[in-house]
Amino acid sequence: KKVAGFGNDRILRLGEKDNFWAMGDHGPCGPCSEVHFHQGDHLPCAEEAAGRKCLGPACECDRWLEIWNLVFMQFYCDTTGTRTPLPRPSIDTGMGLERIAAVMQGKLSNYDTDLLRPLVDRVATLSGKPYGGADSEDDVSMRVIADHARATTFLIGDGVTPSNEWRGYVLRRIMRRAMRHGRRLGLREPFLYKSIDWVAAVMKSAYPELMPERARIQEVVRQEEERFAQTLDVGMEKIEEFFTAQGRQGQGRAIDGKFLFTLYDTYGFPRDLAEEVLQDAGWRVTDATEVTWKREMDAQRERARAGAAFAAEEGGDGSGLYHRLAADITPVQFVGYETLTSPARILALVDGTDGLRRVTEVAEGAEVEVILDRTPAYAESGGQMGDTGALVGRNGRGEIVDTYYRGPKLLVHRVRVSSGGFREGEDVAVSVESPRRQGLRQHHTGTHLLHAALRKVLGSHVAQAGSLVAPDHLRFDFSHGAAVKDREVEQIEDLVNEQVQANVQVTRQEMDLDEALRSGALALFGEKYGQRVAVIRIGDFSVELCGGTHLDQTGQIGLLKVASEGAVASGVRRVEAVAGPAALAAVARQERALKEAADILKISPGEVPQRLRKLVDEQRALEKQLQEMEARLARSRADELVDGARQVNGVAVIAGRVDGLDAEGLRTVVDRLRERLGSGIICVASVQDGRANLVAAVSKDLIPRFHAGRLIQEVAKAAGGSGGGRPELAQAGTKELGRVDQALQIVYEFVGRVGG
Repeated sequence: KKVAGFGNDRILRLGEKDNFWAMGDHGPCGPCSEVHFHQGDHLPCAEEAAGRKCLGPACECDRWLEIWNLVFMQFYCDTTGTRTPLPRPSIDTGMGLERIAAVMQGKLSNYDTDLLRPLVDRVATLSGKPYGGADSEDDVSMRVIADHARATTFLIGDGVTPSNEWRGYVLRRIMRRAMRHGRRLGLREPFLYKSIDWVAAVMKSAYPELMPERARIQEVVRQEEERFAQTLDVGMEKIEEFFTAQGRQGQGRAIDGKFLFTLYDTYGFPRDLAEEVLQDAGWRVTDATEVTWKREMDAQRERARAGAAFAAEEGGDGSGLYHRLAADITPVQFVGYETLTSPARILALVDGTDGLRRVTEVAEGAEVEVILDRTPAYAESGGQMGDTGALVGRNGRGEIVDTYYRGPKLLVHRVRVSSGGFREGEDVAVSVESPRRQGLRQHHTGTHLLHAALRKVLGSHVAQAGSLVAPDHLRFDFSHGAAVKDREVEQIEDLVNEQVQANVQVTRQEMDLDEALRSGALALFGEKYGQRVAVIRIGDFSVELCGGTHLDQTGQIGLLKVASEGAVASGVRRVEAVAGPAALAAVARQERALKEAADILKISPGEVPQRLRKLVDEQRALEKQLQEMEARLARSRADELVDGARQVNGVAVIAGRVDGLDAEGLRTVVDRLRERLGSGIICVASVQDGRANLVAAVSKDLIPRFHAGRLIQEVAKAAGGSGGGRPELAQAGTKELGRVDQALQIVYEFVGRVGG
């Protein structure tokens, strides 16, 4: 009233049912205030149609549009329904951008606003069908594609790539749903990638960063479309077969869970997409559907398992044991940032010799998990491998072969007892293997530099998609939709080594997560962080959240060399690199290889590239000459075969050999024979490198009587091989060279039998 100046007739209390928001049965909650816009009494209302009065903002009709909601979070509701005040109440507000745009532009649908209508119109133009703005199947498909094209553009622009996990799976589902609706509009070729330009054009004033990213986003979308196209076609074909057998209109009937599973397991067709197609036709997912699906899935898993059991440490009572230990034991204090040696006390020993069990003592020869109250050993996490080292007690000595977490918090050391033994409660000394830790620090610091360099060279869309930090190499997976050029790899490596040569200070600082993000620290999208985080800063080149171990100065890396770069999945690339002594060793290997090549060629190392280019050019010229000679010989042999053609039941038949040709060369000979022979049947073999290739051809006028695929199958079987093909052309292969000539005689028998 005070701010907007509205009278009582504009402010309505609807009661707790409509004006109170809760997260669920328990959790934060509070009263809410909704802002509604009246779109006009001319719109239909089901209440009035039934002879009753419109319910106003509480009505489900289209006259009232909710455009804003404010939740006053001030209570916590427990499972008994008791509400207690929150220590820090807040206001959670949400506004619908498209709905505000619709109101301001006088539109009744979000899809008629200037945010979405241009996209809908472009889809209509592309499909060649008019958009009616109603609820026809075509109209719905156009709206789905427009909406999903926008979501796809922004998600990929923000570094998300299609995958089968997490946010990548959400993106993949959105894209596949759009593709399916494209099929409904008759768009059988990849089309969604074209929409990226449309979205960028509509959104460029508010989101100018989309414009330079268009090519990258389009490439990711196009690749995904091409990969899914065949799966979509086959799946829809199977669904059409289902409709033919069962009836297109489901009329509430249950979907067969076995059919759903066959689509998923045999043809790779996503279950959710299949359900959507079937539900659109009136079919339902019922309890029976779920039971059958689960039965089929369990059977498939059992087949895949094939009698294998979980590893001992993952099964049995292991998880329960570690849960109990985590609850009973004070969290291990990690002191490995400051020192590589530390006194400690053994809090627990876990033996896995005969099932996982907690023991009080272990002796020489045992390999056990040791839990300490403090340790300098870093447990494997964040891609960095765990530390190794030594554990020394009053009466025993052991080798720490690995350090890792059991569950999210329980840090354990896998120890091989080399002499004496250990007891629970015993005081020991822990030391980390220093050279190995140094290698890990070099490669982890190098990973940060590499990540920053990738973003500077390829673009800020690059996001980490996985990593491995080992003492002698690193592996870094990142989102990027295009191949990385050699020149770009060189730029990335140069940027990293510039920072190495500058000997920049590496600092580690703990702070609250919010403060870290405000400082510009790069966080992994989807990663769960605690309230306190560590920020690793390398000058002004790299700032990331990271809990691993790092160097004090970048100069301690010495050198970083990129060993390889390539694709590992759709939209995901991988860089492998080495740093420090491992990088120097890699350079030394390359120099030895270069010197060896120079010695073989009897030239200086600097002349090797030029000499190799010359040799390759000469080899290509010789290969071309050889091909020309083989072609002349093949033409000559083809002419001989034509001259020796036989007549069988009025059909010209050629069956013979032209040795020394590969499959492609043999097909070329067959093409020449077809030109020379005109009407007839041809079957020719060629022996090369211990294998025989066979090609059969039937002229068009004889296809009603003869089938090249069936002919080649009979010949191949007689030759001890296999093959097949189309009515006009087929091919086969065999390694039984002694049977080829006899098999070719079957050609005449086949023509006489089939054409007689």
